Amino acid sequence: EPEPGGRYEAVVPHWFYCKVTEPRERWVPFSAQDSERLEAAHAAGKEQDGVVVPTSGGRYDVHLRTRQRVAVYWEEEVAEVRRCTWFYKGDKDNKFIPYSESFSEELEEAYMIAVTLGEWKRKLESPNREVIILHNPKLMVHYHPVASSDDWVSTPTEQGRPRTVKRGVENIAVEIPNGEPLQIDHLVFVVHGIGPACDIRFRSIVQCVNDFRNVSLSMLQAHFKKAQEQQQVGRVEFLPVNWHSSLHSTGVDVDLERITLPSINRLRHFINDTILDVFFYNSSTYCQTIVDTVASEMNRLHQLFLQRNPQFKGGVSIAGHSLGSLILFDLLTNQKADPEEEEHCEQGSRATSSTGGIEEVKEILKKLELSEYCDVFEKEKMDRQALFLCTEENLKEMGIPLGPRMKILHYISSRTERKVSKPGSPSQHGDGSEDVRSCQYRDVGLGQVSANYPQLNYKPTIFFAFGSPIGMFLTVRGVKRIDPNYSLPTCKGFFNIFHPFDPVAYRIEPMIVPDLEFEPMLLPHHKGRKRMHLELKEGLTRMSVDLKNNLLGSLRVAWQSFTRAPVPALEAGSTEAEAEAEASTEKQPDTKPEEPPAAVKEETTPINVGRLNGGNRIDYVLQEKPIESFNEYLFALQGHLCYWESEDTVLLVLKEIYQTQGITLDQPLPGSQ
Repeated sequence: EPEPGGRYEAVVPHWFYCKVTEPRERWVPFSAQDSERLEAAHAAGKEQDGVVVPTSGGRYDVHLRTRQRVAVYWEEEVAEVRRCTWFYKGDKDNKFIPYSESFSEELEEAYMIAVTLGEWKRKLESPNREVIILHNPKLMVHYHPVASSDDWVSTPTEQGRPRTVKRGVENIAVEIPNGEPLQIDHLVFVVHGIGPACDIRFRSIVQCVNDFRNVSLSMLQAHFKKAQEQQQVGRVEFLPVNWHSSLHSTGVDVDLERITLPSINRLRHFINDTILDVFFYNSSTYCQTIVDTVASEMNRLHQLFLQRNPQFKGGVSIAGHSLGSLILFDLLTNQKADPEEEEHCEQGSRATSSTGGIEEVKEILKKLELSEYCDVFEKEKMDRQALFLCTEENLKEMGIPLGPRMKILHYISSRTERKVSKPGSPSQHGDGSEDVRSCQYRDVGLGQVSANYPQLNYKPTIFFAFGSPIGMFLTVRGVKRIDPNYSLPTCKGFFNIFHPFDPVAYRIEPMIVPDLEFEPMLLPHHKGRKRMHLELKEGLTRMSVDLKNNLLGSLRVAWQSFTRAPVPALEAGSTEAEAEAEASTEKQPDTKPEEPPAAVKEETTPINVGRLNGGNRIDYVLQEKPIESFNEYLFALQGHLCYWESEDTVLLVLKEIYQTQGITLDQPLPGSQ
């Protein structure tokens, strides 16, 4: 602190913006790098030119001349911006509030004179008739205005209570963020579910995605430190996509209000505003509005992002929460692949049919107990596709007798009837042999609401579904199985992430591999181990299995000793047999123990879950917190809304995104794929 008559040093300003959260205002500091950028533009005298400075990773623009902070990608109230040097402590929450820029200049001038001349106890009056007294460099106080005789409501104690005054941002208790890396490696669009609120605190999709983005920055620092030091990694940008406001601005709310009963008003309003979104999506009229809004908004955001980031060369992924994931899934299943890709797929399927088609025909004939005709079909170079195009006349020309001919024709007709598919559906890629191979599966587009699904301007790298009901909706629509050969036309990655207690989430993998029972992949904890209560549960399960096996072994020995026939002639030999029996029963629990439950069993053999995620696992389950394990029902709602601040979810998203660029975690997490 300066001594009286000492040397004056100019205050270092920091830029703040005003965040209005009813019923109060809160002044939030810009990051250090944003504040430096704003100060540099201010010092250069560019304010008269109406200069705009991008801040907060390019998501907000600051108009210097009007001192306004404006959202770039979504609609939001314009926030006041202030170049701050002097602060006073507020009454309600003890947060420091900046003085206006003009009055801060007066305070700074008075402070400079006091320091230079050593003349303290200087008194200034603010525009609100409030008095500030600079007693000394360490004690500066702000007093309320003295009440007049008319202001009889105010008590003397309220009038006389002083507020602390501070000079410079370094002297107030406020956390200034460092800022975000300038380099953007990947772009992710995030689509919300039902209703305007996305979490337990009734916050908007913008606020929830802000949390998701902040967690991603901390996860990058914790798990990609080496790549960051080598400047291989910048950050991933997450942008929210809002469709709820467009749907409810169609006038449907007014129509609903007319027919809504007046009783239990709040509950009915909540249902109209949230749960009815599911019914809207299943209506062809409003489904068209929703898919048009989501697709056009993602295309608009993508185009705007490229305009503002011309150097961006990364990929684009999409993520959906709850109903939002179903909207994205339906959009993706109705995208059209490039003609080059379709031609490549056809060539691959033709090559497959030419090499393995004849063998497939032999398998069919063997199944029909007609193996003796294999040579005839091989001579005619008959593959599976050609077989399904055969008519009775063709088979007669080949010399196939009537009985075998009828069997083959019945097989072809029964297989053709089982195929249910729409023309031009996304599951029909490749040639006829591909269609025939998938004829026992129903198209994933079956039962979709009749709508004209728009095309996206880009091919998503990965599709992430959080707390998704996709599996349930596909089943309700009549899709019992998904063809293992099916993949989304323009997106090769698909991850279905859910909390174990999420009541809205359903699995996808059992629809691809229905004959095999297996657990979803357990998402590793971001700190590199299972949660303590899960390890304890697993340990107790293993202990109970060991006890059970030992007890069964003892019971077997006891039972054998009771039921053994007491024949004297066999007594000598039986002692050896008994010893062997005891040894075998004792060894049995060790050599072949009863397997623990699937929930705690480690993955040993890879499971083929088809091409929907490029041959990799699709279903990933989060680890519940210790407090959540006490009552599943109590935390069910929280389980559906937990993804925005889940470090484990964010880390999986980052890991999979950067893996496409050949960048891995500093330390592989145990149990991760």
